Amino acid sequence: MGPVEESIRQKLDVELTPAYLEVVNESFMHAVPEGSESHFKLVIVTDKFDKERSVQRHQMVYKVLRDHLQQTVHALALHTYTPSEWASRGDAPQSPDCLGGSKQTD
Repeated sequence: MGPVEESIRQKLDVELTPAYLEVVNESFMHAVPEGSESHFKLVIVTDKFDKERSVQRHQMVYKVLRDHLQQTVHALALHTYTPSEWASRGDAPQSPDCLGGSKQTD
């Protein structure tokens, strides 16, 4: 786990107290240098999302990770759930392959 990934995990743990948190560095799927920490998939399950729409949940995450988004993190795939939503779903969707930058095909 790299320093950016670890920092993301710590900030989300403190601010959102998730029942479940998955932080996946998906940078290797994109046209970035090896070892980059710029693209992440986040699965967050917390009761703090109760009564919040998807946009509001994402805004909560963006606020917590504001510094990373301004400096090192280029993209976040957010999967935000309440505990009851997660219990009925049980898993987050897979991220699609990147077609941007030098990986784009004709």
